Amino acid sequence: MLTIDGAMGEGGGQVLRTSLALSAVTGTPFRIEGIRAKRKRPGLLRQHLTAVRAIAEVCGGRVSGDNLGSCALTFEPGQTQHGDYHFAVGTAGSATLVFQTVLPPLLMAEGRSQLVLEGGTHNPMAPPFDFIAQTFLPLLHRMGASVSAELKRPGFYPAGGGRFQVDMVGGSPLAGLSLLERGDIERVDIKAVVSQIPERVAEREMKALAGQLADLPIRVDTARVESAGPGNVATVTVRAAHITETFTGFGEHGVRAEKVAHRLAGEVRKYLTADVPVDEHLADQLLIPLALGGGGQFRTTEPSLHTRTNVEVIGLFMPGRVMLDEGGTRICVGRALQ
Repeated sequence: MLTIDGAMGEGGGQVLRTSLALSAVTGTPFRIEGIRAKRKRPGLLRQHLTAVRAIAEVCGGRVSGDNLGSCALTFEPGQTQHGDYHFAVGTAGSATLVFQTVLPPLLMAEGRSQLVLEGGTHNPMAPPFDFIAQTFLPLLHRMGASVSAELKRPGFYPAGGGRFQVDMVGGSPLAGLSLLERGDIERVDIKAVVSQIPERVAEREMKALAGQLADLPIRVDTARVESAGPGNVATVTVRAAHITETFTGFGEHGVRAEKVAHRLAGEVRKYLTADVPVDEHLADQLLIPLALGGGGQFRTTEPSLHTRTNVEVIGLFMPGRVMLDEGGTRICVGRALQ
């Protein structure tokens, strides 16, 4: 049984989620201590507890220490079983992070599954649903995976109440993936969505974004959606020849729409100036599928502490599977190391 220090690297929930996912895939039991030790509120919050219990249900695992606030737990995986699953966080905690946890074992084991996940779908500290649907899943399709996701209802902080459905067929070997060039930019979609707040907020965000990204081939859209509570997100989707990247800005109480747009435009500019295909958030998400499949390589910006921590955790379950070059901007996985 592996013993894992939850305070390693960035010391957040990702250490736990990656450990759970790879434990289920490799059959390696583990004990983790110091869960989320570097957060203001250490231990298991509702979204982390949901992820623990979801992976235990999917793979027939045995777990002890799965209580709210727990700072240590032991997990012994069983055999992954496909089927219909319903996982509800019960708060605005991220449902996409629960999906991130159960996806790897369901991808690797043969069978068809349908997942219904409820909770937050658009959270500032987690991959928003738009990123999952527009950026992450298309790359999994390129690797040979059969996974589709549909947003049924958005869920914003603090009300939550979001819902999305995932249909997938597991068991197909994942091919390698090489992302070394972004290619020419074909189109940039900018969109603002509001729920239970004036639509003029979305219009102001789009006006500001369109002005700051005017040199790009932009297409503008706004939408009003139904949700359990008020919310606002602005999204910039950069569609290039070899990859689609998604960037999201979140409206906050007391923060002007123009400031939300300015911060989001800054993220997009940073990515475009770096002239790499993979931004720091996608780099983090690609590591596990590449490690479990045919490997690959990609160019990215300077990896975040989050990404470096993920590399370290993957190394505990699959030693030597991931390598960062000296500057960290080229990441090689699996067969690409040979």
